[in-house]
Amino acid sequence: MAETSNSLVKAYGSAVFGIDATTITVEVNISTGMTFHLVGLPDSAVKESQQRINAALQNTGFHFPGKKIVINMAPADIRKEGSAYDLTLAVGILAASGQIDAAQVEDYVIMGELSLDGSLQPIKGALPIAIKAREEGFKGFILPKQNAREAAVVNNLEVYGVENIRQVADFLNGKLQLEPTIVNTREEFANSINHWDSDFADVRGQENVKRAMEIAAAGGHNIIMIGPPGAGKTMLAKRLPSILPPFTLHEALETTKIHSVAGKIDKDTSLMTKRPFRSPHHTISDVALVGGGTFPQPGEISLAHNGVLFLDELPEFQRTVLEVMRQPLEDRVITISRARFTVEYPASFMLVASMNPCPCGYYNHPEKECTCTPMMRQKYMSRISGPLLDRIDIHIEVVPVPFDKLSGKEQLETSAQIRERVTRARAIQQERFADYQGVHCNAQMNTRLIRKHCVLSAECQQMIKNAMEKIGLSARAYDRILKVSRTIADLAGEPEIKPEHLAEAIQYRSLDRDNWGK
Repeated sequence: MAETSNSLVKAYGSAVFGIDATTITVEVNISTGMTFHLVGLPDSAVKESQQRINAALQNTGFHFPGKKIVINMAPADIRKEGSAYDLTLAVGILAASGQIDAAQVEDYVIMGELSLDGSLQPIKGALPIAIKAREEGFKGFILPKQNAREAAVVNNLEVYGVENIRQVADFLNGKLQLEPTIVNTREEFANSINHWDSDFADVRGQENVKRAMEIAAAGGHNIIMIGPPGAGKTMLAKRLPSILPPFTLHEALETTKIHSVAGKIDKDTSLMTKRPFRSPHHTISDVALVGGGTFPQPGEISLAHNGVLFLDELPEFQRTVLEVMRQPLEDRVITISRARFTVEYPASFMLVASMNPCPCGYYNHPEKECTCTPMMRQKYMSRISGPLLDRIDIHIEVVPVPFDKLSGKEQLETSAQIRERVTRARAIQQERFADYQGVHCNAQMNTRLIRKHCVLSAECQQMIKNAMEKIGLSARAYDRILKVSRTIADLAGEPEIKPEHLAEAIQYRSLDRDNWGK
């Protein structure tokens, strides 16, 4: 097509802010002259796009116009970051210079990073961009093929996965018919929500820990396991997601959005169907855990949203790292503030932690002797602050499994069987909290809801009064016991909290005992 002077062409891209997208209008104006101006608060990666676009156009049979090119990325007060605007800018330049037909350009959101040979590299945040494109009434979304399945989760939007800029040009010129990527979200979701690689049937012994895990899953409670090396703490933690209730479609979309923004979704995945299990190493920084950075990204606690965050060897984590978790554990959202803007990431996760009881690991071991002094044990335990321990509802001691249980041949309860009971208990809670925004399980109850739904009989009142005086519990620990006893009652299908439910909940406060580690 001969080069003409379309003085102004608009193409559309998108900027991801938090886990939501904002449409960016790329206005390209070509006039007489020999300069190139890119305005609208682009960062260095966006400014460098001129060189990538120039080479990509030359290597695919197009040419970079030798005229005055002014490109504005609106709205100009939002910072444009990354190389994903390469394709948007290139298409705008080709349309404004008459090398492709500009008629259809405004119907599509176009995003992709260009290689020098014109091929496309994947982008981050394809899912929130697709959701925004549908909201704003665009006909379709043109993006790299690697991200097509992820974006195709959004219905009523034509999603075209392309391999290079030549395909985009031919498609917009009407020379090439592209097949839209179609994903049957509900069918794929239904087919894979119950597939797990690990199962509680693999775990021999540890019946009391399995019970604590079931209670934690049923009420969404945080749990810490204390035991010697090799007792099975990590093995049990890895199996916890297999007994959590299946994702709802809403939860799956919300979790997939976060992983999409962080660039953690592979090309074969359209929608996450399993609850995330994140297990960061104890050398992690506080920014990597909660999110942030110069250009904020979700941290591990947000990647664990609607799933499990497992912190192995809890006392080995830096104190500052553990302390920054206190607020998100309560509020279930992390707010990252900068001088010019504030970003919120959801962080509703179950915290599962494990630790040795002392530096040598063998305190309270049935066979091996602990070599630590009481002072060493106290110092080791003091690495975890009281306020953080207060936010963990269930403390359970894990002891090594005897050989005769390890070598047993009996059939054990599967994750699917436990999950059925957990799902029934969660259904009771969903009904209970149907009128309360943002409350879905017992662990999320505030003080007002606890007083309403955890009413104790006179016998239970006396029991918890005795326990508080004997163990020395804080007011927050008192609330935790009530929440856990409410969950135990739900698992039993009981409308009222009974003394046996309360007694079981009280025994899950091991670390509150005054004589622990002495």
